[in-house]
Amino acid sequence: MRISVFRRAHFNAAHRLHNKQWSDEKNREVFGLCNSPNFHGHNYDLEVKMTGEVDPETGYLFDLGVLAKIIKEKVENKFDHKNLNLDLEEFKDKNPTTEYLCHLIWTILRAEIDDKYDLAIKLWETPRNYVEYPAS
Repeated sequence: MRISVFRRAHFNAAHRLHNKQWSDEKNREVFGLCNSPNFHGHNYDLEVKMTGEVDPETGYLFDLGVLAKIIKEKVENKFDHKNLNLDLEEFKDKNPTTEYLCHLIWTILRAEIDDKYDLAIKLWETPRNYVEYPAS
């Protein structure tokens, strides 16, 4: 029986969208308020989706307590109350868009979760805007 399970999480982080190759004027034009030199923050909501076969011995697809621990240790602890531009090596030379952040989180989780499970995440930057990886 193939089935999907979901786990949600939350973290807060600040960032500034800025392309170092562009003029300040072009950055303001493209990124608007998100280009503030003093940064700005988001209350990110994360949804992790795992799909696979139910283990007939446990009745679980995957122990959600274990998934919660992985998300807490590898994602929430890494990103919560951080400045993505300044605190994370992964964004030293990359614009910390929600698209890149979503892919980074997926990569982190993929390294922790057996490949026998399909893995997808959604990351909400605001209640109305979110990104999904892999794209469906």
